[in-house]
Amino acid sequence: MNIFDTRRFEDLHIVRKIREQVRKWWRIEIAYANPEGFVLDHSKGVIIPPHNRICQASLADKDGFAACNRSVEEACKLMARESVVKARVVDTCHLGFPIVICPIVAEGKYYGAIFGSGFMVRGNEERRLPILEKSRALGLDFPSEDDAFADMPTLEPKDVEYLCDLMEVTVEEIVDFGRTLRQQEDRIRELTNELGRRFRFGNIVGKSAAMQSLFGVLEKVVESNSTVLIQGENGTGKELIARALHYSGPRRDKAFVVQNCSALNDNLLESELFGHVRGAFTGASKDKKGLFEVANSGTFFLDEVGDMSPAMQVKLLRVIQEGTFLPVGSVAMRTVDVRIVAATNRDLRAMVERGQFREDLYYRLNVISLRVPPLRDRIDDLPMLVEHFLRRFTKEGQRSRRLSPETMARLYAHSWPGNIRELENEIERLVVLAGEREEIGPDLLSPGIGADRVAPTFDEYRKQGNMEVAVAALEKDMIHQGLIATHWNKTKLAGDLGISRTTLIKKIKDYGLEEKPSRRA
Repeated sequence: MNIFDTRRFEDLHIVRKIREQVRKWWRIEIAYANPEGFVLDHSKGVIIPPHNRICQASLADKDGFAACNRSVEEACKLMARESVVKARVVDTCHLGFPIVICPIVAEGKYYGAIFGSGFMVRGNEERRLPILEKSRALGLDFPSEDDAFADMPTLEPKDVEYLCDLMEVTVEEIVDFGRTLRQQEDRIRELTNELGRRFRFGNIVGKSAAMQSLFGVLEKVVESNSTVLIQGENGTGKELIARALHYSGPRRDKAFVVQNCSALNDNLLESELFGHVRGAFTGASKDKKGLFEVANSGTFFLDEVGDMSPAMQVKLLRVIQEGTFLPVGSVAMRTVDVRIVAATNRDLRAMVERGQFREDLYYRLNVISLRVPPLRDRIDDLPMLVEHFLRRFTKEGQRSRRLSPETMARLYAHSWPGNIRELENEIERLVVLAGEREEIGPDLLSPGIGADRVAPTFDEYRKQGNMEVAVAALEKDMIHQGLIATHWNKTKLAGDLGISRTTLIKKIKDYGLEEKPSRRA
């Protein structure tokens, strides 16, 4: 982006005032040209002719207009060689008028120029006849020389110096503004990257307090080799966290191996984890590497580790404690260096107390414990997650999608038993069903989304008591649903409800609808 685009600085107060003063004092228009000499006002369909009859007639003529533009292009070519902001008079006008031009130069780079023309300098009256002859050669006819030069802006030689000074001041303001603008944009990019780091870890997004706390722990443990236990409900993204730990850490260039411990029986799981030798059992026709060996020097993600049998727990404990294991049917120990990341949706502490999970293994796994919050406890992340999945499932070349406020309100009202996985599937479904729609309405939502907290019916309100009580219940529900729909933006909601913000805040307090601490980022 060109930070010296005139559309970004032409409304600067001092630039506007200088243009106005130059117009008032000398009836000269200051215009802008890009580095190639294209007059930028022309890109807007605007032509502001100088205040003299000859230039006005030339710009109104097709050939004259082209010649005027070539004159500016030639002047800008001369300025492209400049390395400092210095205004001067050049003689590139096809009619013979002087052109005062000043290059826009910043850090040695040329960004275009500002210029003014269409005037005479007192004492240079000998230019009048050649100008008139060139005008007539273009077919611009005037009754007389006096008629052609009537009301011609005429500057004293000292005025030309003043005009150069003012143009230099104008360019200096433009350059200063451009530098400031660039610094602001650099800062915005820096903040954007910082926010991206703050609200993202790997492919995990979230700004809620719960996720910020989780990101803080992840940043501390990512460079270590310690065993990590990730606990959380199904669909909360435990494997995503394991992948983030691996691909953000020192083992990122090594293998990342995944095994669901509840997917196989003991015999198959043991062979899968530790491998086997030829002849170890019927069908073992050749040696097979186990996943621990495949994961050597890398990371092994053991999902649903709470579903392991006691026998398998013993074998896993040996690998974690000693870094050694026996393939099925082998008598030769194998040694591995593997970082273990385990996950479960079960309460291992409670299982230990019930004798269902080995206490020694629990403590070996639970060196660093991470608990992933369910979506209902990080509902502040819903807009960010929705936007993330909308971008993922919108194909290249398709229009960007958005959810209507009603749809978002229904998503907020849902309890999300399937957590992030359920939300991901729902957004993918919405994108597919939306067709060419840009805004996705609640009619496309899956049955039951948001239905677990639907608004009360009239009869339900009436059962609550008299009119005053029912109206209060309705008011409370409207404010609550409005807070959800506006993401707790009280100013917007007050406007939507037609009440003052002060009144709304009082009602929120009266009804006990204050934003919960868990909602704050």
